[in-house]
Amino acid sequence: MDLLEKMAQLLEGCQEDYNKAKGGNKAAGTRVRKVMQEVKNVAQDIRKEMLGSRDD
Repeated sequence: MDLLEKMAQLLEGCQEDYNKAKGGNKAAGTRVRKVMQEVKNVAQDIRKEMLGSRDD
């Protein structure tokens, strides 16, 4: 559950920057893209974890 909680925290922390980016703030958009890359990496780790538990 640790990885899932990490993903939730990343997304929650990104909410304000997302709203700023929607308003046209380019720097906030860059921060959102960075967080989304981290979310992607965590999601991949979760997938690997689930595949590993399936094989056990």
